[in-house]
Amino acid sequence: MTVETSVSEETTPAAPPDTLSGSPSHETAQIARAASVIALGNTVSRVLGLVRETVKSHFFGAGGAVDAYNVATIVPTMMYDLLVGGAVDSSLVPVFSAYVAEKREELWGLVSVLLSLVVVALAAFILLVEAFAPQVAFLLSSGSSPAVLDLTARLLRITVPAVLFLNLSGVLSGLLYALKRFAFPAFAAAVFNAGIVAATLLFHNRLDISAMALGLLIGAILQFLLQVSGLRDARLRFRLTLRHPALRRIVTLYTPIVLGLLVEILISRPISYNLASQTGEGGISWMNYATYLRQLPQGLVATAISFAVLPTLSTHAARERRSRGEEKGAFQSMLAKGLRLVVVLIVPATVGLFILARPTVDLLFEHGDFLPFDTLMTTQALQFYLLGLPFAAIDLLLVFAFYARQDTLTPALIGVGVNVIYLGAAVALLPSWGLFSLMIADSLKQLLHALISGAILWKRLGGLSEHGLSRTVSLTSLSAGTMGLIAYGALRAVETLLPGGSAIAELL
Repeated sequence: MTVETSVSEETTPAAPPDTLSGSPSHETAQIARAASVIALGNTVSRVLGLVRETVKSHFFGAGGAVDAYNVATIVPTMMYDLLVGGAVDSSLVPVFSAYVAEKREELWGLVSVLLSLVVVALAAFILLVEAFAPQVAFLLSSGSSPAVLDLTARLLRITVPAVLFLNLSGVLSGLLYALKRFAFPAFAAAVFNAGIVAATLLFHNRLDISAMALGLLIGAILQFLLQVSGLRDARLRFRLTLRHPALRRIVTLYTPIVLGLLVEILISRPISYNLASQTGEGGISWMNYATYLRQLPQGLVATAISFAVLPTLSTHAARERRSRGEEKGAFQSMLAKGLRLVVVLIVPATVGLFILARPTVDLLFEHGDFLPFDTLMTTQALQFYLLGLPFAAIDLLLVFAFYARQDTLTPALIGVGVNVIYLGAAVALLPSWGLFSLMIADSLKQLLHALISGAILWKRLGGLSEHGLSRTVSLTSLSAGTMGLIAYGALRAVETLLPGGSAIAELL
């Protein structure tokens, strides 16, 4: 829900682009430190998120109630991603940072305008969703039973007010990053997850699945209050206007980003949930559990490295523009370093998780109402997702390379194109592959996005072959394959000695 990082006022993914400049050795050390800090922050958030998913699977399993809850979370998360979540790095932090450096006295006026617009627009949106919750529930999961649709509508009325607090928190997070007060936004995701976990543990007996919906709202409020606590010196007031000069700059920077988000959030994601709902009760839940596990290595490796490398890439891109292309080599070298690091870490992680998918799902989720069949379906969904994980990890850094060169349009257009292919493939494969058609189509999407992005960057940069990428990919694939065979052999030996998934989980 938020930009996940860790407490640091010296190294942070949202720092201005020139903060990691200097000698190559100094840059490498700074990037390594930043990546470690970001990975640590992601780890804390992911652990709490894992607790959240474990609590959900324990108390509610993977049936219709969880499907209803998962659908009810789409609206607040979708509106956050669309309105503010995608704008923090691309628009808000750059504009706020400029005001901090050059027009600090005018900063509070700009923030006041943004917060006022968010309050007015989202208050109206919340009222509409509250009034038409049954229709929204049907739109998002028409394949569900009437009972599940009714529950979805009731949960949606609880979760939708979180839209306001999540977006207000996002604006304040961007401001705190610009002011270099990173401690407050760093713990936002942890507070959000803690709210969900606490409410579920306290109220599940009385409220059943509604406890999780209430927890989502509580978590969003706590997240907002945490950001407010970091702005005690803020001079904010209600100021409603569309004529502030900075608004145009924010919109200009964000427009290419929102193009891709519109396709992903308003078309691709709802259709994905709708297709999953047509595969039977539990389909949405299995998809969500598998998605969460797939995102663990993605966040710890690709996100951390990409955010750590971004400031240095931006600095080299700026120098290249000033030199009219004569200093392109530094950008190429830094991008290659990041790609090699991503490959070295993500390929073994993918192979290991693929081999150990069943005992991992068993260990984390198979207790309470989460049954062995749920474990089987989640495992298979995860393994199909993992086919595209290495490409997704590489692609994230490639997209950040476009951003560093101040090109947000190209990756957005690529994203629109591959999302169309994803939806077409998912629909075409649905009759024969059922739920797994979504995972197969997603892996195809990740592959195509990485290939197209890489080909365009390769052409613009004049290639990256001299930086050892091919050798790194070959050696890493060989070592990861060997590791996978050893892990598979060990797993089969354990299954032979201790038959039964639960025994394996207990051993692990």
